[in-house]
Amino acid sequence: MKTAGGNARRIAAATAVVALLAVAFCAPRGPDRAVDSPDGVTIVYHIEGKGSPALVFVHGWNCDRSYWRDQVAYFARTHTVVAIDLAGHGESGSERKFWAIPAFGADVAAVVKEEGLKRVLLVGHSMGGEISLEAARLLPGRVVGIIGVDTFQDFAATISPEEIASAVTYYRANFKTAMEMIARSMFPWGVDPSLVERVVRGMTTANPDISMAVMEALFSYRPERALRDVRVPIRVINSDHRPTNIAGNRKMAASFGARIMTGHGHFLFLEAPGEFNHVLEQTIAELALGR
Repeated sequence: MKTAGGNARRIAAATAVVALLAVAFCAPRGPDRAVDSPDGVTIVYHIEGKGSPALVFVHGWNCDRSYWRDQVAYFARTHTVVAIDLAGHGESGSERKFWAIPAFGADVAAVVKEEGLKRVLLVGHSMGGEISLEAARLLPGRVVGIIGVDTFQDFAATISPEEIASAVTYYRANFKTAMEMIARSMFPWGVDPSLVERVVRGMTTANPDISMAVMEALFSYRPERALRDVRVPIRVINSDHRPTNIAGNRKMAASFGARIMTGHGHFLFLEAPGEFNHVLEQTIAELALGR
C-alpha cells in the first residue's frame, strides 16, 4: 500500500534528480577566470578543452566572448580553447584610461601568459584581427599563426583624420540609431532574425564613451609596424560582402592567405557555424602543420 509519506519521498527524489540533470546540462564545461592586463584592467576569459595548438578567440568591436560559443563547443574536443572578453566588453573591467589597439593586444597576451600557453593560434574577428597582430608582437615564440575572421580586407586602406573625426562625431550624437544601422548592415538578407536582433542589442547597449573611443583607435590604427615585427603566417576567413585584396596584402605580408565564404555577412561564424567551423578546421590544420 502506497503511503503519503512514500509518495512525498519519491517526489523529492525525482526533483533532486531533475535538479542534478539541470546542473549537468546547463553548467559551463570549463571555468571562467580572470587576470589583470598590464594597465590593471581585469580581463575575464573562458577556457576549456585540451590539445595543441591552443586556440585563443578574440571578439570584435562591441561584442564579447559569448559570440564564439559555437566555436568553443566544437574545438574544445581537440584543442585548448580560450575566449576572451576584451577590456570594456562583456564582464571585463572598463576603467582603462587610454583605449588603443596595442592595449587590447596586451589583454590577450596577459591571458596567454597566465595560462602558460606555449603554442597558440590567435583567431580574431573584425577588430580582433588587428588586436591579434598586436598580441603576437608581445608573444614571440608562442604564436604559430594568426587567423582573421572577416578582417584584413586591405592592409593598405586608410581613413583620414577628418573622416575619423566626422564619423565619431556623428555616431556619438546618434549612438543607438547609428549602432542599429551598423549592426543590421552587417547581415545579408534572409539571416535568422533572432541572430540579427542579438547583435543589434549588443551594439546598441554598449557603453557609448568606450565604443567611440575604441572606434577612433581602430580607425587610426596602422598595421605596418606589427606586420614587420610579426613573423608568423597570417590567414583570413572572410565573407564576400567586401572584397579582400589578397595580392595587395601579400606585398605587406608575404605569408597572407585567404579563404572566402560566399553568401554571408560580417558575422559569418554566427550565420553558418557548421560551415565556418569546417573552414576554420582546415585552416588550423594547415597552420599547425607549417604549410
